[in-house]
Amino acid sequence: MSFTGQIREVARVDLVVERRTGDTFRIVLPFAIVTLIIFSLSLGGEVAILRTVGPAVFWAISVLFGMQLALRASALDSPTRRDLMLLLNLDPAARFLGRTLASSTIVLVFMAVLFATMVVLFDPSLPGGWFWPLLAAISLAAIGLAALSTLAGGVAAGTRNRSSLASLIVAPLAIPIVVGASQVLEAMERNSGILLWILLLITSDLALLVAGVGLSRPLEEASR
Repeated sequence: MSFTGQIREVARVDLVVERRTGDTFRIVLPFAIVTLIIFSLSLGGEVAILRTVGPAVFWAISVLFGMQLALRASALDSPTRRDLMLLLNLDPAARFLGRTLASSTIVLVFMAVLFATMVVLFDPSLPGGWFWPLLAAISLAAIGLAALSTLAGGVAAGTRNRSSLASLIVAPLAIPIVVGASQVLEAMERNSGILLWILLLITSDLALLVAGVGLSRPLEEASR
Protein backbone atom coordinates (compact mmCIF):
# COMPACT_ATOMS: atom_id res chain seq x y z
CA MET A 1 0.00 0.00 0.00
CA SER A 2 1.28 3.48 -0.88
CA PHE A 3 2.09 6.11 1.74
CA THR A 4 -1.04 8.13 0.97
CA GLY A 5 -3.07 4.93 0.97
CA GLN A 6 -1.82 4.14 4.48
CA ILE A 7 -2.82 7.64 5.62
CA ARG A 8 -6.32 7.21 4.21
CA GLU A 9 -6.71 3.77 5.77
CA VAL A 10 -5.62 4.91 9.23
CA ALA A 11 -7.99 7.88 9.03
CA ARG A 12 -10.82 5.66 7.80
CA VAL A 13 -10.39 3.18 10.64
CA ASP A 14 -10.35 5.94 13.28
CA LEU A 15 -13.46 7.54 11.79
CA VAL A 16 -15.25 4.18 11.69
CA VAL A 17 -14.40 3.62 15.35
CA GLU A 18 -15.74 7.09 16.17
CA ARG A 19 -18.93 6.45 14.21
CA ARG A 20 -19.52 3.18 16.03
CA THR A 21 -18.81 4.50 19.51
CA GLY A 22 -20.45 7.87 18.91
CA ASP A 23 -18.77 9.44 21.93
CA THR A 24 -18.27 12.82 20.27
CA PHE A 25 -21.88 13.53 19.36
CA ARG A 26 -23.60 11.56 22.10
CA ILE A 27 -21.48 12.62 25.07
CA VAL A 28 -18.88 15.30 24.41
CA LEU A 29 -20.91 17.64 22.19
CA PRO A 30 -24.00 17.70 24.46
CA PHE A 31 -21.75 18.36 27.46
CA ALA A 32 -20.05 21.23 25.60
CA ILE A 33 -23.44 22.72 24.70
CA VAL A 34 -24.52 22.48 28.34
CA THR A 35 -21.31 24.32 29.25
CA LEU A 36 -22.28 27.09 26.82
CA ILE A 37 -25.70 27.31 28.44
CA ILE A 38 -24.13 27.50 31.91
CA PHE A 39 -21.90 30.35 30.75
CA SER A 40 -24.87 32.25 29.36
CA LEU A 41 -26.84 31.78 32.60
CA SER A 42 -23.90 32.70 34.82
CA LEU A 43 -23.60 36.03 33.02
CA GLY A 44 -27.10 36.92 34.14
CA GLY A 45 -28.67 37.02 30.71
CA GLU A 46 -27.28 40.50 29.98
CA VAL A 47 -27.65 40.79 26.21
CA ALA A 48 -24.80 43.26 25.75
CA ILE A 49 -22.36 41.10 27.73
CA LEU A 50 -23.46 37.90 26.01
CA ARG A 51 -22.98 39.38 22.55
CA THR A 52 -19.51 40.59 23.50
CA VAL A 53 -18.11 37.47 25.18
CA GLY A 54 -19.78 34.86 22.95
CA PRO A 55 -16.84 34.27 20.56
CA ALA A 56 -14.34 34.15 23.46
CA VAL A 57 -16.44 31.56 25.29
CA PHE A 58 -16.72 29.56 22.06
CA TRP A 59 -12.94 29.41 21.59
CA ALA A 60 -12.27 28.53 25.22
CA ILE A 61 -14.72 25.63 25.18
CA SER A 62 -13.65 24.52 21.70
CA VAL A 63 -10.00 24.26 22.68
CA LEU A 64 -10.67 22.45 25.96
CA PHE A 65 -13.10 19.93 24.52
CA GLY A 66 -11.37 19.68 21.13
CA MET A 67 -8.11 18.84 22.87
CA GLN A 68 -9.81 16.02 24.77
CA LEU A 69 -11.46 14.71 21.61
CA ALA A 70 -8.13 14.52 19.82
CA LEU A 71 -6.41 12.97 22.83
CA ARG A 72 -9.09 10.32 23.15
CA ALA A 73 -8.03 8.65 19.90
CA SER A 74 -4.45 8.36 21.13
CA ALA A 75 -5.64 7.07 24.51
CA LEU A 76 -7.34 4.14 22.78
CA ASP A 77 -4.05 3.10 21.19
CA SER A 78 -3.18 -0.05 23.13
CA PRO A 79 0.13 -1.95 22.98
CA THR A 80 -1.67 -4.74 21.11
CA ARG A 81 -2.81 -2.34 18.44
CA ARG A 82 0.68 -0.87 18.11
CA ASP A 83 2.09 -4.37 17.69
CA LEU A 84 -0.50 -5.06 14.99
CA MET A 85 0.50 -1.89 13.14
CA LEU A 86 4.12 -3.01 13.34
CA LEU A 87 3.28 -6.44 11.89
CA LEU A 88 1.40 -4.73 9.05
CA ASN A 89 4.57 -2.72 8.31
CA LEU A 90 2.65 0.54 8.62
CA ASP A 91 4.81 3.63 8.25
CA PRO A 92 4.81 5.53 11.59
CA ALA A 93 4.62 8.84 9.72
CA ALA A 94 1.54 7.65 7.80
CA ARG A 95 0.00 6.55 11.06
CA PHE A 96 0.59 9.98 12.59
CA LEU A 97 -0.82 11.83 9.58
CA GLY A 98 -3.80 9.50 9.27
CA ARG A 99 -4.68 9.86 12.93
CA THR A 100 -4.26 13.63 12.68
CA LEU A 101 -6.55 13.71 9.62
CA ALA A 102 -9.26 11.74 11.41
CA SER A 103 -8.99 13.78 14.62
CA SER A 104 -9.02 17.11 12.79
CA THR A 105 -12.18 16.05 10.91
CA ILE A 106 -13.93 15.17 14.17
CA VAL A 107 -12.79 18.38 15.90
CA LEU A 108 -13.81 20.50 12.89
CA VAL A 109 -17.36 19.14 12.87
CA PHE A 110 -17.54 19.51 16.65
CA MET A 111 -16.43 23.14 16.50
CA ALA A 112 -18.82 23.97 13.65
CA VAL A 113 -21.83 22.67 15.59
CA LEU A 114 -20.64 24.39 18.76
CA PHE A 115 -20.26 27.71 16.95
CA ALA A 116 -23.79 27.49 15.54
CA THR A 117 -25.06 26.82 19.07
CA MET A 118 -23.09 29.79 20.40
CA VAL A 119 -24.67 32.06 17.78
CA VAL A 120 -28.15 30.97 18.88
CA LEU A 121 -27.44 31.39 22.61
CA PHE A 122 -25.27 34.52 22.60
CA ASP A 123 -26.31 36.29 19.37
CA PRO A 124 -22.84 37.84 18.95
CA SER A 125 -22.14 40.86 16.78
CA LEU A 126 -20.21 39.34 13.88
CA PRO A 127 -18.37 41.58 11.39
CA GLY A 128 -19.33 41.58 7.74
CA GLY A 129 -17.77 38.85 5.63
CA TRP A 130 -16.95 36.77 8.71
CA PHE A 131 -17.85 33.32 7.33
CA TRP A 132 -14.84 32.37 5.22
CA PRO A 133 -12.15 33.83 7.52
CA LEU A 134 -13.79 32.11 10.50
CA LEU A 135 -14.03 28.82 8.60
CA ALA A 136 -10.32 29.08 7.79
CA ALA A 137 -9.51 29.82 11.45
CA ILE A 138 -11.62 26.90 12.73
CA SER A 139 -10.15 24.51 10.16
CA LEU A 140 -6.56 25.49 10.95
CA ALA A 141 -7.24 25.36 14.68
CA ALA A 142 -8.74 21.86 14.31
CA ILE A 143 -5.69 20.65 12.38
CA GLY A 144 -3.31 22.17 14.94
CA LEU A 145 -5.13 20.69 17.93
CA ALA A 146 -5.29 17.28 16.24
CA ALA A 147 -1.60 17.27 15.32
CA LEU A 148 -0.54 18.50 18.76
CA SER A 149 -2.73 15.99 20.59
CA THR A 150 -1.59 13.10 18.40
CA LEU A 151 2.04 14.06 18.98
CA ALA A 152 1.46 14.41 22.73
CA GLY A 153 -0.23 11.02 22.80
CA GLY A 154 2.84 9.50 21.18
CA VAL A 155 5.16 11.17 23.67
CA ALA A 156 3.09 9.94 26.62
CA ALA A 157 2.57 6.42 25.21
CA GLY A 158 3.50 3.69 27.65
CA THR A 159 3.43 5.91 30.73
CA ARG A 160 1.17 5.16 33.67
CA ASN A 161 -0.55 8.57 33.71
CA ARG A 162 -0.78 8.82 29.96
CA SER A 163 -3.91 10.96 29.63
CA SER A 164 -2.86 13.45 32.30
CA LEU A 165 0.66 13.80 30.91
CA ALA A 166 -0.62 14.30 27.35
CA SER A 167 -3.01 17.03 28.52
CA LEU A 168 -0.16 18.81 30.33
CA ILE A 169 1.86 18.74 27.11
CA VAL A 170 -0.97 19.99 24.92
CA ALA A 171 -2.27 22.85 27.09
CA PRO A 172 0.75 25.22 26.97
CA LEU A 173 1.72 24.36 23.39
CA ALA A 174 -1.81 25.15 22.18
CA ILE A 175 -1.43 28.83 23.11
CA PRO A 176 -0.33 29.98 19.61
CA ILE A 177 -3.30 28.15 18.10
CA VAL A 178 -5.72 29.73 20.55
CA VAL A 179 -4.29 33.22 20.06
CA GLY A 180 -4.23 33.00 16.26
CA ALA A 181 -7.74 31.57 15.93
CA SER A 182 -9.42 33.85 18.45
CA GLN A 183 -7.88 37.01 16.99
CA VAL A 184 -9.32 36.52 13.50
CA LEU A 185 -12.77 37.88 14.37
CA GLU A 186 -11.25 40.51 16.66
CA ALA A 187 -9.07 41.77 13.81
CA MET A 188 -12.06 41.96 11.47
CA GLU A 189 -14.03 43.95 14.04
CA ARG A 190 -11.11 46.40 14.30
CA ASN A 191 -10.91 46.58 10.48
CA SER A 192 -7.32 45.39 10.64
CA GLY A 193 -5.74 42.61 8.63
CA ILE A 194 -6.14 38.96 9.57
CA LEU A 195 -3.14 37.77 7.55
CA LEU A 196 -0.82 37.81 10.57
CA TRP A 197 -3.13 35.53 12.58
CA ILE A 198 -3.76 33.17 9.68
CA LEU A 199 -0.01 32.91 9.12
CA LEU A 200 0.48 32.19 12.82
CA LEU A 201 -2.01 29.31 12.56
CA ILE A 202 -0.42 27.95 9.37
CA THR A 203 3.07 28.17 10.84
CA SER A 204 1.98 26.42 14.04
CA ASP A 205 0.25 23.66 12.08
CA LEU A 206 3.23 23.10 9.78
CA ALA A 207 5.64 23.01 12.71
CA LEU A 208 3.52 20.44 14.53
CA LEU A 209 3.07 18.30 11.42
CA VAL A 210 6.79 18.34 10.63
CA ALA A 211 7.64 17.52 14.25
CA GLY A 212 5.07 14.73 14.34
CA VAL A 213 6.34 13.14 11.13
CA GLY A 214 9.97 13.49 12.17
CA LEU A 215 9.42 12.05 15.65
CA SER A 216 6.91 9.35 14.69
CA ARG A 217 9.44 6.53 14.31
CA PRO A 218 11.57 7.34 17.41
CA LEU A 219 8.41 7.66 19.51
CA GLU A 220 7.09 4.35 18.22
CA GLU A 221 10.35 2.59 19.08
CA ALA A 222 10.46 4.23 22.52
CA SER A 223 6.89 3.07 23.34
CA ARG A 224 7.65 -0.62 22.79
